[in-house]
Amino acid sequence: MFKILRNILKKKRYARNLHSAKLIESYDHVVSEHKLIGKTIGQVFNETVEKFPDHEAVVFHRDKKRMTFAQLDEKVNTLAASIIGLGLQKGDRVGIWGQNHLEWIITFLASGKAGTILVNVNPSYQSKELHYALNKVGMKALFMTPEFKTSNYYDILQNVTPEILDSHPGQLKSKNVPTLESVILTEGPALDGAFSFEDALAIGGKEEKIKVEQLQKGIRFDDPVNIQFTSGTTGNPKGATLTHHNLVNNAAVMSHITEITEEDRVCTPQPLYHCFGTVIGCLASLINGATQVYPTRGIDPAATLEAIENERCTVIYGIPTMFLDMLHHPTFKRENMKTLRTGCLGGQPCPPQLMRRIIEDMDCPEFTIGYGLTETSPIVTFADPNAEIERRMTTIGKTLPHMETKIIDEEGHIVPVNTSGELCFRGHCVFQGYWDDVIKTKEAIDENGWFHSGDLGQIDENGYCKVVGRLKDMIIRGGENIYPTEVENFLHNHPDIEDVQIVGIPDERFGEECCAWIK
Repeated sequence: MFKILRNILKKKRYARNLHSAKLIESYDHVVSEHKLIGKTIGQVFNETVEKFPDHEAVVFHRDKKRMTFAQLDEKVNTLAASIIGLGLQKGDRVGIWGQNHLEWIITFLASGKAGTILVNVNPSYQSKELHYALNKVGMKALFMTPEFKTSNYYDILQNVTPEILDSHPGQLKSKNVPTLESVILTEGPALDGAFSFEDALAIGGKEEKIKVEQLQKGIRFDDPVNIQFTSGTTGNPKGATLTHHNLVNNAAVMSHITEITEEDRVCTPQPLYHCFGTVIGCLASLINGATQVYPTRGIDPAATLEAIENERCTVIYGIPTMFLDMLHHPTFKRENMKTLRTGCLGGQPCPPQLMRRIIEDMDCPEFTIGYGLTETSPIVTFADPNAEIERRMTTIGKTLPHMETKIIDEEGHIVPVNTSGELCFRGHCVFQGYWDDVIKTKEAIDENGWFHSGDLGQIDENGYCKVVGRLKDMIIRGGENIYPTEVENFLHNHPDIEDVQIVGIPDERFGEECCAWIK
């Protein structure tokens, strides 16, 4: 009954925030009663600590670790001082390489306070990818887990920088990666050439802590704070450079819409090294005083179901695959989901039928969907949690407040509503550019500040958007444009189809033909 009353009371407020004028062309701009925030990550975190010092900030369920905001703040300030003590300057790049764990969040916040730029390194990277990432951004320090399951990250790093075995911690001099000086292991004892996390925390003293406090006045909200590598279809990954303003405001706008407060407990199973995890899972909770709950280090449906029930989570985030695995898991019980209120999924297209199952079978009435990319910090369209289920099942929602969206044809002209074209965005979510890659940046952001997503989409007269495919994925069969997503959504209606992927294959007669891979 509480959930039903809450929905009724909220509808009028959402109606004020979201425009009502009918669109004719595929251009939209949404306003809001909430202003953008002109503060750094460190500033908004400090404000939360002042408001809720004794409130539980983070829970790592399977690791059995918990911290209040005051406890987290103490660790963050200590590590920020140590980063200064290691000799890093404002704007230097600091890597974080590992799965979801407490030290990841401490490092994320400490790096922002120290004025350095945190670089998210994918845990699946092997020697070649790690070597490229370290050199591409000129990393000076690397925080890393030594190993996880079958992956030994210290051995991978040793392959890239063999000199580490004969180096003193903080004094690495590598021929392959000349900028890298310090390696910090986020758990376990120190190894050759690397600090343990506890050793690293002891580096910063009183003088360094004073420097961190003084440094806060010199960090601007338009300064870069995070680099996240995005993989393209060809070539090496590109380092999307994101600012404090990008991340803080994407987190704030999203939490306004979903009404995240200090009373919420947010289950965050998705990886922190993804933009979705960093911003929507971590930062949106931090700036509102909500408790972050991490089920386990990797994505695990059993651990997530267990965390939702035991920690009484009210919010759940994730990707479609994760929710599919949870719904099919033998331990899944609808009655164990009774505390859930809202949440969203993103990261990949979601079949409408799966959205309905999450809302109904998981008893999560305000569950919805968002769309975005790393380059848009990440969410840029979002479906109203109180919209009809059909809207949340079949669209990616409306443009976020303070953002502009347009859909253009091949000549760059805005197309009529309900017409397919490339999705483009402009506003506070759009990233600063690709690190040290002027050419790729100019290809992505045009002279008028529009980011070209490469996704094919549509906007209807009410401002609801759809993604129908990728520009490069479009299948041209006998002169007819076919969007794989549209075919996949149709096939998902079949009761015996759990998942499907459509690809184009060469055909003598038609040029291309559709091929369906079905589970």
